[in-house]
Amino acid sequence: MWATQLAGFMSLLDVSIVTVALPSMQRGVGASAAEIQWVVSGYALAFGLVLVGAGRLGDALGRRRMFLVSLAAFVLTSALCGMAPTAELLVLGRLAQGIAAGFLGPQNSGLIQDLFRGPERARAFGVFGATVGLSTAVGPIVGGVILALAGEEHGWRWVFLVNVPIGLVALVVASRVLPASPAVDGRVSRRLDPVGALLLGAGVLCVLLPVVSAEDGGVARLWWLFPLAVLVLAGFARWELRWARRGREPLLDPVLVTGTPGYKTGALVGLTYFVGFSGIWLAFALFFQLGLGYTPLESGLAVTPFAIGSAVAAGLAGRVRPGLARPLTSAGLVAVVLGLGATALVLLAVPSHLAGWAVAAPLLVAGLGGGAVISPNINLSLEAVPVRMAGAAAGALQTGQRIGSAVGTAVLAAVFYGVLGSGGGHRHAIAVALGTACVFVLVALAVSLVELRARRRRDGAAA
Repeated sequence: MWATQLAGFMSLLDVSIVTVALPSMQRGVGASAAEIQWVVSGYALAFGLVLVGAGRLGDALGRRRMFLVSLAAFVLTSALCGMAPTAELLVLGRLAQGIAAGFLGPQNSGLIQDLFRGPERARAFGVFGATVGLSTAVGPIVGGVILALAGEEHGWRWVFLVNVPIGLVALVVASRVLPASPAVDGRVSRRLDPVGALLLGAGVLCVLLPVVSAEDGGVARLWWLFPLAVLVLAGFARWELRWARRGREPLLDPVLVTGTPGYKTGALVGLTYFVGFSGIWLAFALFFQLGLGYTPLESGLAVTPFAIGSAVAAGLAGRVRPGLARPLTSAGLVAVVLGLGATALVLLAVPSHLAGWAVAAPLLVAGLGGGAVISPNINLSLEAVPVRMAGAAAGALQTGQRIGSAVGTAVLAAVFYGVLGSGGGHRHAIAVALGTACVFVLVALAVSLVELRARRRRDGAAA
């Protein structure tokens, strides 16, 4: 468990850890604004593109095998990013690193599906949820610490290179403790769906490409990709139905959506929550560093209470029995809205020199709520999924989270800069950005409440 979660923590940490290092990174390799944006966006794009296909490969070829190969690739690409001499090579390295992380991610939750049952499985997903929430939340903190220790001139390189020794330890430990993959029969080709993988990848690309290049005018230039995405994804759905009727194993079995209780709504809760949750970190970095003149380390420390609350709550939430998990998810979403809303009001009211301390309590509330959302929602979403589909199902969940993260980061950054451009100050910009995040979390809450009612009806019918 710990070997896999260490690897998962690294891959998710790299989504947010680079945000505080972007200025020194830009100076270090002479990157343009567009190139430095792709250091962040390219990783998210590549990560999201391969998740479902990677999960399906783990189902077909064995999760231990895929985990070790993907982890080795992640260590190698991290070293390439850290040693990149030019901006072009850095962007290419980040794309390759994102692909490796995308192949690594679904194997974690797939291994939990394989190796744990009953209450132990719920606790394991509690650890997994803590990994997801904590890695995203502490990224700016870890990045700030590395820059403070290594210096801003070359510290950004250690943001990537720190993965190498940790990844090598995880690789050695995982190779010794993970159970061997089951023997692969001669019909592996029947378990793969290359056409489905291409269609889904094209659809996700059409959604993410305009979003990840939003700060470079991507939405205005590439808006036509959104309707194209609808057509491509509709074609993907038809192909999967046709592939399943032939008796083959589709990339994403339609049964997951049509006949797996809780999966569809759980995926929607995860997507909408991550739009609000993931976007706040860039908004906070912009506010504290540009608005208040904080150093990267001070900016990261200011949001530490959220990370602490998230880690504590996620570990405890995994121990809740299934009947209480969905109510807990809904209560957690309420706490996130209250915490972020209170943070916005505090930042509007308090003097600048007290802002970092004043937001500690409301961010702790929001973090406790966030920790109570991720692990129970993942557990409930995958509760009824057959083990043979575990990798693809987990990959689809994480694809939704990556799409949500990319959309949330782009939307909240656009809102922040939009308020500044219209004459508002940094305080109003962060308040409006946090209010926008609350709107998306409220959408997730509405979906969670709908699923709560449906679950109670299912339980009543079963009784």
